[in-house]
Order: sequence, then C-alpha cells, then structure tokens
Amino acid sequence: MQSLKLWHKFTSGSINRQIFGAAAIVGVATLIVRLAAFIKEQIVASTFGTTDAIDAFLVALMVPAFVITLVSGSFNAALIPTYIQLKEKSGKAAAERLLANVVIWNIGLLVLVTVIIVSTAPLYLPHLAIGFDRAKLNLTFQLLCVISPVILVSGVVTSWSAVLNAGDKFALAALTPIITPLITIALLFLAKSLGVFSLAVGLVIGALLEGICLALFLTKQGINIIPKWSKFDENLRHVSQQYIPMIAGSLLMNTAPIIDQSMAAMLPAGSVAALNYGNRVIALPITLLTTALSTALIPYFSKMVAKQDWGGIIHTLKHYLLLCLAITIPITVGFFYLSEPITQLIYQRGQFSQKDTLIVAQIQSMYSLQLPFYVCNILVVRLISALQANHILMWSSLLNALINITLNIVLLQVMGIAGIALSTSCMYVICLSFTSYCCFKILRKANVGA
Repeated sequence: MQSLKLWHKFTSGSINRQIFGAAAIVGVATLIVRLAAFIKEQIVASTFGTTDAIDAFLVALMVPAFVITLVSGSFNAALIPTYIQLKEKSGKAAAERLLANVVIWNIGLLVLVTVIIVSTAPLYLPHLAIGFDRAKLNLTFQLLCVISPVILVSGVVTSWSAVLNAGDKFALAALTPIITPLITIALLFLAKSLGVFSLAVGLVIGALLEGICLALFLTKQGINIIPKWSKFDENLRHVSQQYIPMIAGSLLMNTAPIIDQSMAAMLPAGSVAALNYGNRVIALPITLLTTALSTALIPYFSKMVAKQDWGGIIHTLKHYLLLCLAITIPITVGFFYLSEPITQLIYQRGQFSQKDTLIVAQIQSMYSLQLPFYVCNILVVRLISALQANHILMWSSLLNALINITLNIVLLQVMGIAGIALSTSCMYVICLSFTSYCCFKILRKANVGA
C-alpha cells in the first residue's frame, strides 16, 4: 500500500512524470498481454504444428488483421485530440456527442469493409493462398467467415479504448486484450472438437468480452456508450479529415514489410525466413516502448495543445526524446555487438544451423540500428497527431516507401539480404529528420503567434 502511495505521489506531479507513469502502466500491461499471447502461441504450435489447418487459419486472418491494424492506430490518432479539445472547451456532453457520432460512423464503415472482405474473398484468397488445394481453400474461406465479425467488434473496442485513454484510464484499456488469448487457450483445452475453428471462435468471443468489460467500465464512469446519431457536424467532419490521411499513411507504412519480403524472395531460398527471424527479436523492445509511449503521449499532448501550452510541449518533447535516446542507444549497442550469441541462444537448434545463425545475426545487427530513430519518431508522430496535422504523416509515409524501395535495391547489391535490414534502419533516420523538421516548424510558428 505504501509503495502505491509513493508511486501515485511520484506520477502526479509534473506533466513529464504523469506521462512516465502512464507509459510505465501501459508498458507493464503490454508485457503481460504479450506473455499470455506467447503462451497461447506455444500451445497452438503444440496442438497444430505446421499442418494445413493452421496454414488456412493464418491466411484467413491476414486481411482482417491488416484492416484492424489500420483502423486501431489511425482511429486513436484521429479521435483523441479532437475529443479532448472539445471536452476542454465545450464540456463533457459535447465530447460524448462526438463519440456517439464517431462510433456510428465507424460501425457503418467497418460493416461495409467486412461485407466487402467476405464477399470478394473467392476472388483474392486464391492469390493469397497460392498452392492451396480446393479443400484447404474452402477451409480458409470458412475460417474467414467466422473471423470477420472481429473487424466490427474491434472497431467499437478501439473507440471505447480511445475514450479511456483520453480520460487517463490507461490500465484497463491496455490489459483487456489479455482476454482473447486466455479464451483461446480455454477453447483449445475444453472444445477440442472445434479443431482449428477454436482459434477463430476464440478471437470473436475474446473481442466481445473485451468490449463488454470496457462498456461496463465506461457506463460506471457515467459515459453513455449507446451510439445516438445527431448530425454530421463540424467536429465529426474534423475527425474524418484527420482520419483519411492517417489511414493513407498507415496503409503506406504497412506495405514496407511486404516490399522487404518480396525483395528477399528474389534471393536464395531461406532469405525470407532469415529476414523474419532477424526482425523478430528487435520487434519486442520496439513494440513495448512504442505501445507504451504512443498510448500515453496522445492524451497529454492533446491537452497541452488544447491549452496552447507551446513552451510546455517543446520542453516535454525534448525531455522524452533525450530519455528515449538514453534508453535505446545502450540496447542498440548491445544488440549490434551481441547479435550472434543472442541468435545462437534463441534459434540455433535442430534444422537451424551455424550458417543460419551467422546470416540472421548480421540481419539482426542491421535491424537494431533503427531502434533509437524508430522510438523517437513515434514521439514526434504522436505530437503531430495531437497538433491535428496528420497530412504530414501521409507525406512522410509516402517518402518512407520511396526511400525503402530505393535503398533496398542499392544495398541489396552491396550487402545481400542484410542490406534490406539496413535499408529499413536508414529509412527511419530520414523519416525522423523529416517529421522533426515539420513538427518543430509548426511549434515555432505557434509559439511566435502566441
């Protein structure tokens, strides 16, 4: 109890301490959720191995997962700044009216997307699942039909999570995703007759239970969760104007791994797998840091923008940029110089040879160089979203895609498969330079105007 009081006292002081506290809560919650997901994956691997059933499930999940990734990140970045500013200036009722309109708009959009994904599946699934026979393709389609409601439910869950984050209620929104892997684990043991469909059903039930938990908490907080359409007003128009460039930017950014894997596929056999193995370990610290920071930063930056506290914003941004560099540079140095023993410890057994270790270690070293720039870029990107200048992110994503393709072609000739990893790291160096320049330009202009 004493420790909790000390923690509350420490994190309720300056805005920097509040952000640190929020980021720590989200980081710990994300780590717990990741651990549950890892245990689930181990059980799935033990149950299904590399059978046709798991192949069919992974392909069926591909498009819905892509849509959910696009929607969740873009939606939070588009809604939270406007929601907070409206709440600060016009009160809780106006903010709730905006939320209700946005939820209805989001539901309508996702219903349309879900119908399109399912109805056009016979056209695109054969291209995603090249080599699947008729029976395996039919199983993939059936699994897709079961999974598809998750798109709609996740959209609503994302809306409610955004509201919780906007109200500084980070823990529940960060922890509720643990429900889905736990439900899936339960189904794998208790409903073995479902076979691979237990994974699809687990996703749907898990998403529904996540939504119910958030709905109960929001209702307890006095927030009306029943969407009621009023009209397409200026506030909703503003959110939609921010949402469109965010979706476009996310779409471009999510093509980078596809581009990398496509180019790796042109190299000797095993290159795509080596690229994935090389990125997998680096992805863990990146995911933990960026999830924690991005979730915590948007609400606080949005409040500071609403109060036009430009000096405070610049101070907070510089403080956390320096903190991120202090954390990520030692991690990067460690990964760069210890990549071979790390790879050997994690992967080298069975069919994974010493030769494979050397290749993957080189790739991992090159990927590790992105860490400081990627994490710092997330800080700047979240501030740009709070400033409601998401068009910058769309142009940044387009620039990233062009740089990635160009550097892949050049470095591939010089370094082979490791050149693709170095290309990604170089891309984030340039990306951080571009977004930082644009962000500080906006802040200087606003500060002078004030």
